[in-house]
Amino acid sequence: MADLDMEHRDPNAMNDHVKVMFEDVLAEPDGAHSIDCVWNLSYKCFNGGKNCCYKLLTTLCGLCIALQWGCTFAQLTFGQVWCFTPGLRFCSIYAGCCQKVIGIFVSCCMAPFCETCGLLFSKINITKS
Repeated sequence: MADLDMEHRDPNAMNDHVKVMFEDVLAEPDGAHSIDCVWNLSYKCFNGGKNCCYKLLTTLCGLCIALQWGCTFAQLTFGQVWCFTPGLRFCSIYAGCCQKVIGIFVSCCMAPFCETCGLLFSKINITKS
């Protein structure tokens, strides 16, 4: 098992759409600037509140949610490995047998009939008078 990368926690960019940086949420256009100390303190309040709340929520709920998702994916994997894949394999084998039986029936019973009908209808001549 590879070591856990504590620095880059989203190596596959799964949550790249979640923008939670101050600059991605709040922005003042030119001509509408607040006082510098308000903007500076807003930045600190935003980041402090976001970080504190996120850490509190992950501390209280993160482990339980991670356990729940681990169990959910374990159930999904169990279903695929032990139920669905063998069931699909069974259907594939059974369908192969049915295909052979139907093929034998068609070639033995239906093919001579269709060939005879073809020969009968091939002798028909249409002439315009």
